[in-house]
Amino acid sequence: QVRLVESGGGLVQTGGSLRLSCAASGRTFGRDTMAWFRQAPGKEREFVAAISLSYDSPYYADTAKGRFTIARDQSKNTVYLQMNSLKPEDTAVYYCAADLVRDSVVFGEGYKSWGQGTQVTVSS
Repeated sequence: QVRLVESGGGLVQTGGSLRLSCAASGRTFGRDTMAWFRQAPGKEREFVAAISLSYDSPYYADTAKGRFTIARDQSKNTVYLQMNSLKPEDTAVYYCAADLVRDSVVFGEGYKSWGQGTQVTVSS
């Protein structure tokens, strides 16, 4: 199973930026896509962005397009999520996911490995 360690969350004001990191280690059984999801209090977990470690082919949720950038460092098995122009509605626990075993990247059920989550709070 893949072990995922996230970092980079914190408190930021509206309009600010944060960069999340997710380092992966261990054996994967699925595809090498890594993704970010988030879950706000009282809401369902939602897809944010995904990228393949082998191919630079990012995919974003509509809420992330134009503000968030997902990138990967293949040599470090690490994925980053650069978040700019943050809004209070971006406040959530952000989770890294890996070891994709389904065709779609947007459904959390398709990932076998998850990080512990990192809190992002955007103040108004």
